[in-house]
Amino acid sequence: MKRTIKLAVVAALALGATSAFATNGSAMIGMGAKTRGMGGAGIGVGHGAESALSNPALITTIKSDHEISFGGTLFMPNVETTNGMNMGPGGDFSTSMESDADFFVIPSVSVANKVSDNFYWGVGMWGTGGLGVDYRDDSVGGMMGMVTSLQNMQFGIPLVYTANKFSVGITPIVQYTALDINYKNPMDSFNNVGAGVADDVSVGYNLGLAYETQGITLGAVYKSEVESNIKDVLSNAINPMIGGSGYDNNKISTPAEMGVGISYKMKEHTIALDYKMILWEDAETYKDFGWEDQNVIAVGYEYATDKWAVRAGYQYAKSAVQDNTGKNLALDAILPNLTNTFNMLGFPGTQESHITLGGTYVFNETLSLDLAAVFGLENKETMTNFLSQNIETKHSEQSYSVQLNYAF
Repeated sequence: MKRTIKLAVVAALALGATSAFATNGSAMIGMGAKTRGMGGAGIGVGHGAESALSNPALITTIKSDHEISFGGTLFMPNVETTNGMNMGPGGDFSTSMESDADFFVIPSVSVANKVSDNFYWGVGMWGTGGLGVDYRDDSVGGMMGMVTSLQNMQFGIPLVYTANKFSVGITPIVQYTALDINYKNPMDSFNNVGAGVADDVSVGYNLGLAYETQGITLGAVYKSEVESNIKDVLSNAINPMIGGSGYDNNKISTPAEMGVGISYKMKEHTIALDYKMILWEDAETYKDFGWEDQNVIAVGYEYATDKWAVRAGYQYAKSAVQDNTGKNLALDAILPNLTNTFNMLGFPGTQESHITLGGTYVFNETLSLDLAAVFGLENKETMTNFLSQNIETKHSEQSYSVQLNYAF
């Protein structure tokens, strides 16, 4: 058992070297193929070992004393931006371009163990989110040669106590965060701006509650804000655009989340509904750039037999990136609509609607395979850039998850 855990963690670390482009702002809609196949619903419905982040109280739904889930997601975003950059006679750099950051690998490893009828524990490592674009081949200048990459990866140990159909769980979290921003500054003869990659390791926690009775499962979860220090990346990226210095925030936070969920199981059928809030307005850096809190609704369905299962789901959350024109943000007071420009061009976390499909095939009592497909429907946002011209981003996504489960 110990050797299996070590191999799983090493494999996750190797996969984790690739950044992730996420969906709810810079957050994945779910970790694990079962969750993703049901529209990201996982607060009020158990998915075994992979529930460690969705709701740690529900790792009690493993069907054996031990369960290991190992897999990954192939993530393929499609981001196209049109930026108006007419700077006067001979200076029209307006252009449209698709980002070359269009393929990522996101790992997921979860282990859960039943110690007694009242105590469960586990361990896992997951790519939980990120964001980035690649316009380095911009030959005109309208994309400012923008290249960005944000990566978040979490390692956690879920601990759960359960009695009388009620479960309470906590997952202490260690998070690795890396951020890189590079571009050509149109305010300074298109000279290169960038401080290189900065990373940090920080801590947080997830709390979960669950109650199960007569086919109904109720769940609630709270995820703490996780703050990371990314050195001089942000100040070195922002200050050249505003003509010197003044921006000194070099912290970025994975935002706090809170949510509730419910599911109902009747024979082979399970339906699930989750609601959660993602608190971008209180998170470091995101609040400086005017990101708004998201209300996330996820609906999922599963039909399961002893040998196979099929799943479907839908998730919606209004884009966290909204037009900041006229909101009097501090950065926009220095250079009007600077936040719109950086959000839309460098960090377009504008996805809203997702349709999901999934399934499981059970080979035997020990081995099963999960599959999931998530389709982020195209969302178009148009705002005003720092030259008081339109900047428009079209954003759609597709991803495919594979997960192997070993129970014994």
